[in-house]
Amino acid sequence: MKKTVVVINGRGGVGKDTLCAFAAERYSVQNSSAITPIKEMAEIIGWRGEKDNRARALLAGLKQLAIAYNDYPNVYLRQEYQRFQESDCQVLFVHIREKEQIAHFIATVGCPVVTLLVRRQGGQTVYGNPSDDGVEDFSYDYIYHNDKPLEEARADFLDFFARILEEAP
Repeated sequence: MKKTVVVINGRGGVGKDTLCAFAAERYSVQNSSAITPIKEMAEIIGWRGEKDNRARALLAGLKQLAIAYNDYPNVYLRQEYQRFQESDCQVLFVHIREKEQIAHFIATVGCPVVTLLVRRQGGQTVYGNPSDDGVEDFSYDYIYHNDKPLEEARADFLDFFARILEEAP
């Protein structure tokens, strides 16, 4: 069974999680996010899952501190990659915002990685923190324009994603 690692990124609210759920309807998928352990830390200090600009800045700042202290977000992603390698899953979606962390992940996992940017017209474009505001600053292998109504998006994305998997090393 071919395993494919896909770094997925996009501004908040573009539908990344929905697209990953569509893929999981057809493929065995593991979803991992660099922000997961950071969210767990943020909950300890009172964050309750808000997705406003203030909360996004908190999470981005905590993540940068954790990277500077002991590279924990990257350690966590390598552990998630190892779990994927030991599983029956076909696709690992890795959610990473920052271009430096995307490059670091690709360099350290030691396998081919496909990068995918998801875009959607409209919505917020400035969040006030470098993690969210810099998602376009990486050279992605694929860009998916998530601009179809939900009832059409499933088939459209699954066709698009099938092509990615066919082309993936």
